[in-house]
Amino acid sequence: MYEKNGEKYFVVDSHMHFWDASPGNWVAGAEQYAKGWIECFHAYQSLAPKETHWTIEKFMKYSEDDLMKDVFEDGYVDVAVFQPTYLKEWYKEGFNTTERNAALGEKHSGMFVHNTRFDPRDSDAGLEELKRNVDRYGSRGVKLYTAEWNNGSRGYKLSDQASYRYLEKAQELGIKNIHVHKGPTIWPLDKDAFDVSDIDHAATDFPELNFIVEHVGLPRIEDFCFMATQEPNVYAGLSVVIGGLMHARPQFFAKVMGELLFWVGEDKMTFGSDYGIWEPKWQIEGFVDWEMPDQPEFADYPRLGVDGKKKILGLNAAKLYDLKVPDELQLKDETPAAQDDSKLVAS
Repeated sequence: MYEKNGEKYFVVDSHMHFWDASPGNWVAGAEQYAKGWIECFHAYQSLAPKETHWTIEKFMKYSEDDLMKDVFEDGYVDVAVFQPTYLKEWYKEGFNTTERNAALGEKHSGMFVHNTRFDPRDSDAGLEELKRNVDRYGSRGVKLYTAEWNNGSRGYKLSDQASYRYLEKAQELGIKNIHVHKGPTIWPLDKDAFDVSDIDHAATDFPELNFIVEHVGLPRIEDFCFMATQEPNVYAGLSVVIGGLMHARPQFFAKVMGELLFWVGEDKMTFGSDYGIWEPKWQIEGFVDWEMPDQPEFADYPRLGVDGKKKILGLNAAKLYDLKVPDELQLKDETPAAQDDSKLVAS
């Protein structure tokens, strides 16, 4: 929980990781990709305040103690949602797997949600793995990396027939939250695979699923907003938006937040620190203090008040994941993140 000026915020970090990108985990023959990937990730950390930067050695493989201190003890987080990213083309045991995340999470009961993943290019074996993970870890969400490499393929779309087969299975298994990485590319993945247009198809055809677009399609913010405003089950995941822009690009951050507030609305936005790229502490403190600039170019954007910040920092994600929020941390008169409450732009 975070408290400021007498206001208490229930915090759900809905996008975070526990990875191993150390050299001992690199696939022989793919070392240049494993090394390049984590170095590209590490470069993004430079967008945070200087005092929060890590050495590349720590960044490659931080410890359980690091995570628990940074996220929960210092970082104000009440519940964290693990979002796996496998990348087994480059990392022998995977970069950030369901199993590695859950092994840590199971040691700290009630503090983590154990999401899993799928890749529609894995055919029947992947469907069986998805069922095993849901049965074993109680996953209520998946994280999808549509740009991930897989046996010569360098990406897929959620609008593919194979993806629909997996989405149908996920829904059958009780999965309801589909987190999709659609944002800045990381070397050596291809930028085109992060395009948001396939979300439009899938969200229309699977109205009972929630599609949380992590990183809001950056830099394609207009494409995302004009799509998300007409799809009541599409949400804006603010990982990268806050961590990557709030400190380093404050004017651009205000523009992105303004577009999201105008088109998508505060009921359909979720906080994610993207740990271990960035620590949650400075992001939460900065976001609670943030105000839309009082400048002419921002005059037509909605303002974000305390209640809206409470929704974004935790209450919206708590609704999506059926998390229990203490009564004192609830809003009195509103129910965040309900699909039925999402309104289309009036014609």
